[in-house]
Amino acid sequence: MSSALAHLRYSSPLAERAAQQGWIKWAIAITVALGAILEVIDVSIVNVALPHMQGNLGATLSEIGWVITGYSMANVVIIPLTAWLDDRFGRKNYFIFSLIAFVLASILCGLATSLPMLIFARVLQGLGGGSMLGKAQSILFQTFSKAEQGAAQAAFGLAVIMGPAIGPTLGGYLTDALNWRWIFFINIPFGIIAVILAVTFLPLDDQTPHQHKSVDWIGIALMTAGLASLQVILEEGQQDDWFASRFICIMAATSVLSLIAFTFWELHIEHPAVDLRVLRYQSVAAGSAYSIILGAGLYGALFAIPIFAQNNLRFTAQQTGELMIPSAIASGVAMILTGKLIGRFGPRLLIAAGSVVTAGVMFSLATINPDTGAGDLFWPLVFRGLGSAMMFLPLSIATLGSVPKHEVPAASGFYNLTRQLGGSLGIAILTTMLSRREAVHRASLVERVSPLSNEAMHRIDALTGFFQRLGASAHDAKYRAFSAIDMILNGQAALKSFDDLFAYVGIAFLITLPLILFLGRGENKAAAAEAH
Repeated sequence: MSSALAHLRYSSPLAERAAQQGWIKWAIAITVALGAILEVIDVSIVNVALPHMQGNLGATLSEIGWVITGYSMANVVIIPLTAWLDDRFGRKNYFIFSLIAFVLASILCGLATSLPMLIFARVLQGLGGGSMLGKAQSILFQTFSKAEQGAAQAAFGLAVIMGPAIGPTLGGYLTDALNWRWIFFINIPFGIIAVILAVTFLPLDDQTPHQHKSVDWIGIALMTAGLASLQVILEEGQQDDWFASRFICIMAATSVLSLIAFTFWELHIEHPAVDLRVLRYQSVAAGSAYSIILGAGLYGALFAIPIFAQNNLRFTAQQTGELMIPSAIASGVAMILTGKLIGRFGPRLLIAAGSVVTAGVMFSLATINPDTGAGDLFWPLVFRGLGSAMMFLPLSIATLGSVPKHEVPAASGFYNLTRQLGGSLGIAILTTMLSRREAVHRASLVERVSPLSNEAMHRIDALTGFFQRLGASAHDAKYRAFSAIDMILNGQAALKSFDDLFAYVGIAFLITLPLILFLGRGENKAAAAEAH
């Protein structure tokens, strides 16, 4: 029996025999990877179904964004609690409980009859799934020896990084073939399989007494209040005229005061939920800051592309999902190559290259126009997949590689928290930006439709004549002509807002490039791997 497994006990004779043969390690790997991939795919599987949910539940674009934001925010809240829950209930019990909670919440999502019910169910789903990704990697590191970590983590990382691109494809097929509720029901059979595998193969926890640490409830409460209030501001601010609204002002004050108090509290207690002291390492501070940009840019753009494809290109959900397949394949290939290139070129050079590639992709997407089709999006999405894979793994090594080994877990926790936070904030910010920039562009375009514009009046006269030839009265034809012009203006304003969004993301990647200089060179790669 492998030395990595010698101290573990198993819950069934089958697992005990498998351990003797050595393949139990890969059974464990499959088990935890299945749970993790369910969580990762559910981040993006809803993207292509958002317009269907929006119409079915009578929600606005800003409101339906909470289906994604609520899930991501739940992930953020549960991450600091996972270590305490693990210690309190046991690693195996907690992993199985998380799987069961995720499946039950998925059922509730599929049965939702209103937007508040769906958002509530998504929050529960995020709480159940939020810990599975981190716990999966923790279990893998305890199961495999250091010599085997490369193969285990490469296979696991390949599955996880392709998840966000696979999600829209699967979501599109299920939405078109059945309906949007099946993007949640599909979790049931795979979740049950994962539970059975976990019960069978995961090793039982050591029965020696655990050293229970008190959970930082005050820190968690302050963090939740601060981040939740911030999300309300981002989602509702534009509709409520921002700080002209008393409600928005109250939310802003709550967010600022809560986050300031949270920072002060976390820096002055012995066992904080989020150990902010690790920010004294410049690689952790710079890497965490860059991970916010990375999460906001990549996940936000991934949220925006399906919306653009369906609302502007009139793609079906399945066509939108198929549009993302090249990105998934490119991510998988790049993940394998990146793992081999890190040792030769170092993480910082690869991160810089990935950032430049991603910025170039965003600037390319910023040129979309009414003639843009699926073929025009193919290569930008391929390079987006390459760029994202070139940044994810190297950024982890550059951020954590130079941190003393005993502080890597705390640094890793904060780093993962910022990446999750970046994704949820990015989606909220970009959703608000789309609506705001569309209003700005529409106002600008409307100013050009006036009696003083020969081109505008010629277009209106031509449309009026067209509708009159179809049998409409002069008054009705004029009304239809102005309605048609209004639709054209709305479409052009929407296109210009997407152009702005992608351009801003590209600029963000470029102006944050100097942060790479503060990242570590990944000298302590073993420590970084053990905490990632």
